[in-house]
Amino acid sequence: MKIILLFLILLVPVVNNAQEKYTRTLKLMGCRFDITVIASNEAEGNTYIDIAAKEISRVENLISEWDSTTQISEVNRYAGVKPVKVDKEVFDLIVRSIKISELTDGAFDVTWAAMNHIWKFDGSMKRLPTQDEIATAIAKIGYKNILLNEKDLTVYLKLKGMRLGFGGIGKGYSADKSAALLKSMGVAGGLISASGDITAWGKQPDGRPWMIGITNPFNKDKIFAWFPFEGNSIGTSGDYENFVEFNGVRYTHIIDPRTGWPVHGIASVTIFGPNAELSTALTKAIFVMGKDIGINVIKQLKGIEYVVVDDHGKIYTSDKIKLDPVKL
Repeated sequence: MKIILLFLILLVPVVNNAQEKYTRTLKLMGCRFDITVIASNEAEGNTYIDIAAKEISRVENLISEWDSTTQISEVNRYAGVKPVKVDKEVFDLIVRSIKISELTDGAFDVTWAAMNHIWKFDGSMKRLPTQDEIATAIAKIGYKNILLNEKDLTVYLKLKGMRLGFGGIGKGYSADKSAALLKSMGVAGGLISASGDITAWGKQPDGRPWMIGITNPFNKDKIFAWFPFEGNSIGTSGDYENFVEFNGVRYTHIIDPRTGWPVHGIASVTIFGPNAELSTALTKAIFVMGKDIGINVIKQLKGIEYVVVDDHGKIYTSDKIKLDPVKL
């Protein structure tokens, strides 16, 4: 009897529970997304990636100011006219955006989109905007002119011409949402990168941590530092990403919402934080506030680490960030 049982046990097929990582690059929200998941096989991996992509598109269909059918477009359309009811998810995102605006004294401002028609970084700009054009646009910027009704979930922009825009936070938020959805489904590990706004969880199949590279802002084809992922999210912004040049001067896509002009002095900012939404917003704010003020603000926040590169190539890091000497 023992021999028969042993024979039957030997006949039972060995199940291979090995996990692999599967990656796909997609264009979503107008930018590059790299979605990596840990799965048992390719079919399962593709299913998870499809789910993540669908979630990112769902977020875009809520908050895009370029799609006339979204709730944010309706809020913008009725600026200075009437309040607009939105989903609680959208309402809460606006609330958090306002809190970041308050924290950074307006260096990050979710109403910055009033500048969209002034500065264009798609190759269509033929001249610098005039000071009058700048002044007209920034008169419509100001997070304090957003009126929220929590009971009715309505949003009202007080001034005609005001516009909400989530370009400085939306990709990070969508990465967070898609990652949370996959984690809730039991996906053991993954990494979602939205053009530098990254959230990740778990580890690679071989047990190693995910590695995050920071682009050299003076040579965007090279990485100047690698960091193991340790349970946080990362946001990165650089003046090399989108810019225009006039009379030999480069104007970056990161605009100071208080002046209406592109910022100077910083080449790259990387923030390690609890989620990609906050990390991404803080990178833009540091650019606008400048190195000294920006770093001082970040030092007052718990759980936030930074790597800042100024336009001379000097690197500044928080105490917990250890970098080997490197020349950029």
